[in-house]
Amino acid sequence: MHNAQPWRFQYFRRRRVFHLRADLRGALPHSDPEHRALHIGCGAALMNLRVAVAHEGWEAQTRPLPDPGDPMLLASVTLTGPLGDEADPAELYPAVRTRHTSRYPFAETEIPASVRSALVDAAHREDVALSFVSGWHLQSVLDLALEAEARNLTDAGAAADLARFTRRADDTRPGTEGVPESAFGPRRRVGRAPMRDFAGGETVPGRPTADFETLPQLVLLSTSRDRPVDWLHTGQAVERVLLRATLEGLSASFVTQALEWQDLRWPLRDPMSGMAYVQMVLRLGYGPPGTRTPRRPVDDVLDIEP
Repeated sequence: MHNAQPWRFQYFRRRRVFHLRADLRGALPHSDPEHRALHIGCGAALMNLRVAVAHEGWEAQTRPLPDPGDPMLLASVTLTGPLGDEADPAELYPAVRTRHTSRYPFAETEIPASVRSALVDAAHREDVALSFVSGWHLQSVLDLALEAEARNLTDAGAAADLARFTRRADDTRPGTEGVPESAFGPRRRVGRAPMRDFAGGETVPGRPTADFETLPQLVLLSTSRDRPVDWLHTGQAVERVLLRATLEGLSASFVTQALEWQDLRWPLRDPMSGMAYVQMVLRLGYGPPGTRTPRRPVDDVLDIEP
């Protein structure tokens, strides 16, 4: 959420082991009190590490939550030897640098069935279910997102979380995290795409308005249980889906507003499908690739040990 980057890596040279730890500097105390979104964000970073390790020709063993006594140690990745002929997930590597959240309008072009199947498979590889939302369920999800967005604009805690991780043009804080004004995207004039207002309802000089799609293409990622390990699986699935979508020419944005309110999260599910816990909502489509957002410097997120 909000490009908070709540992760820190350690690499132990002698053992060829990476540790992924939660970095509470990226926590959102009001919007994410249970650290569910934090785990999902760290899971996405973990997926990128797995992709990079495979790209460099290494086989790796990943263990989520390897130490019950250290809940901030979210995963370990051990390099076990040379990679065989398996292209997965190394084939996703070109998308790591080119994938950006797009807060711009998408075309009304329907995503082909073959691409939908590829995205479903991408999530399934991480033990997460992905479903495209349609019909009455789509209207319900849109209504819940709009309700949550309205709450966020009037809730002091949500406003504080947003203010901490947004950057205006005249902001003097270091620009290594959060969402800068240049990446807010246009304000919605018409359309039904459930866009977050990163300006918090305030006017941003020079910010344009735009017509968004009338029938947004939304997907839900869900798990059968709702534990920290499930959140980590979700994060890896989200990033795998986003990387695959990028290679397929799709753009994407996050629709997490309703997930931030416990009473709105449960109704997101489709009771007819048997899905259990919705962990993420994504908006997909064909449109601009999005604006790059800042990243913390390497020495701020990676420690290399003997």
